[in-house]
Amino acid sequence: MTELSLSVSRRINAPAEKVFNAWLDPKMLARFMLPGETMSVPKAETDPRVGGRFDIIMATPDREIPHGGIYKAIDPHTRIVFTWESPFSIDGSMVTLTFTAVGAGATDVELTHVKFPSEESRDNHQGGWTAILAKLAETV
Repeated sequence: MTELSLSVSRRINAPAEKVFNAWLDPKMLARFMLPGETMSVPKAETDPRVGGRFDIIMATPDREIPHGGIYKAIDPHTRIVFTWESPFSIDGSMVTLTFTAVGAGATDVELTHVKFPSEESRDNHQGGWTAILAKLAETV
């Protein structure tokens, strides 16, 4: 069986440095890590160094869902790799973000997420990450 994975990408009208830094800044994370319309992020914490940890609480109107992970790679303004831990993830779940500058002020962001417990979980995450990248584009 092949490992389930997904990739989503989006061109964002902001410089790569600004888009990259948004992923490491807890105040920014709280503004765009919103996979659904009714969700909020009451807590976001980051320790942005290789081996450092991040923790995010995503809240729906009726419950809080903890997410977190460990930074595996932080290559300034080009790439971030982190583990992904949530009630819906499995061991070895990993997210890679790549940032490619386009012209003077835009950035292509590609997000690849590997290892899901099921195709349904992968498909749900595809929608969630797509919404998160759209919110990031609005935020930066």
